[in-house]
Amino acid sequence: MNVPRYGHIVVLSGAGLSAESGLSTFRDNGGLWDNHRVEDVATPEAYARNPDLVQRFYNERRAKLSSVQPNAAHTALGRLQREFEGQVTLVTQNVDDLLERGGARDVIHMHGELLKVRCTACNTVHGWREDCTEATRCPACGVAPGLRPDIVWFGEMPYHLDRIYAALGDCDLFLSVGTSGNVYPAAGFVAEVRRAGYAHTIEINLEPSAGVSYFAEHRHGKAGEIVPELVEQLLKGEAS
Repeated sequence: MNVPRYGHIVVLSGAGLSAESGLSTFRDNGGLWDNHRVEDVATPEAYARNPDLVQRFYNERRAKLSSVQPNAAHTALGRLQREFEGQVTLVTQNVDDLLERGGARDVIHMHGELLKVRCTACNTVHGWREDCTEATRCPACGVAPGLRPDIVWFGEMPYHLDRIYAALGDCDLFLSVGTSGNVYPAAGFVAEVRRAGYAHTIEINLEPSAGVSYFAEHRHGKAGEIVPELVEQLLKGEAS
């Protein structure tokens, strides 16, 4: 049996991972997300100004999510986490559940999850697949309005940063898959890994990201083609 070269792999995934499954992102069309300005649907100010619009937007995203499937990159990362002899930490900027449906477990969703809502009155988080409106009562405390998408909007603090930075400081291989390199703090993760001084870093993206120069290795093309090939190499202990 081959001995893996690495002991702890951290994978950061971004919108490019799920775009191949048919999920659009706001970076696809000059700052528009499914014909909505980000400022109108993905900020606390937008929710305060027009909560009905924001709720409708995320209701539509939830419905869309049920119509798409994980792609080969999702299932390959799920396989890596299940079969790798060391530790694999999956961190995603995506709010979909395609990694989980691809077989992954314990995914760190730093920007929240589309299939969850959070009560602004009691702070309870609920799994949620139906529509949510301002009239929907919190199952825990009964308050309405109060349920909002459990999504980290622009201007809000990402989730699980302590856990993420601990993993970045411990890993010996860092993979960035389908990220733009423009959104912080995730865009700074590769620099954080480099500061530790011993981890190998690989960017996997359709084209070079804004932070491509920070990576030791670049594999550019479709994630659905590159990730399964790399996972096969990692499981055989053959990756560089």
